[in-house]
Amino acid sequence: MSGVTLALSGATYRYAGTPRDVLAGITLEVTPGRVTGLVGPNEAGKSTLCLVASGLAPASIGGRLDGSVTMDGTETRSLKPHELAQRCGVLFQNPTTQLSGTAVTVYEELAFGPRNLGLPIPEVVGRVEWAMAMLGIEALAPKDPARLSGGQAQLVALASVLALRPAYLVLDEPTSQLDPQGTRLVGEALAHLAGETGTGVLIVEHKTELLAALADQVVVIDGGRVLESGPAAVILADPRLAELWIEPPAAVRLRRALSAAGLDPDAALPAGALDPVAAASREDGGPAGPAGAMDRRGGGEHRA
Repeated sequence: MSGVTLALSGATYRYAGTPRDVLAGITLEVTPGRVTGLVGPNEAGKSTLCLVASGLAPASIGGRLDGSVTMDGTETRSLKPHELAQRCGVLFQNPTTQLSGTAVTVYEELAFGPRNLGLPIPEVVGRVEWAMAMLGIEALAPKDPARLSGGQAQLVALASVLALRPAYLVLDEPTSQLDPQGTRLVGEALAHLAGETGTGVLIVEHKTELLAALADQVVVIDGGRVLESGPAAVILADPRLAELWIEPPAAVRLRRALSAAGLDPDAALPAGALDPVAAASREDGGPAGPAGAMDRRGGGEHRA
């Protein structure tokens, strides 16, 4: 693995006081300027992998980590919390737990992190305004963070992470509370970050439309192990994902339906009809899929 990456090599992790490993031998790379998607069924270990990749486990929550987790060649276990925060931004499913609770306006909330870095006021202002513009939330600037809707809080929490300008982002279901417009804004912001600023992104996301439009590669995990990884278009079209209750993107479903009807998808549809970027902007979170799929993935992930 190259030195300039967020890299896990044989990473095995268990929570303190538990008898079994939640992650077992995970190896993956998040490289600058590229987006890595992470998918898997509920309780597969996705949220735990985010904790380990960001350095929060075991540094902040304890537990036992074997193997190697490095950021640009430095073991995360050797980095202090403020050093980890500057290198890697983290966003989890519940945004309210990431708000400072001390700011009276969204603007002040977004300025909280950059100010703690000791940056000059003009740079703090520039970062806050840039982060708001990236997510289209300028109108929220004067609002009380405690009075935001779930979707608004999600965008504000992400903006607060962006304002720190980390080299890497680890995002656990960042669009879980967002409508299609909010999902589109997040996708565009992440694409800009990766393409224009060279940020490396690891994103857990059940909206495969978004991953089809955004991710360079996708990693599939289950039972705390990597099942497969590769180019996003290849992995998201793998029919074996159905066994894990992972709904494929609309373009994949449509191709399969046309092929099953004996039609050539490329000839049957106009140019651009299977464009994942357009599809992602229309999706509202994706259909439920096979009976019972929503039951398995609906409650979020807890300690795994």
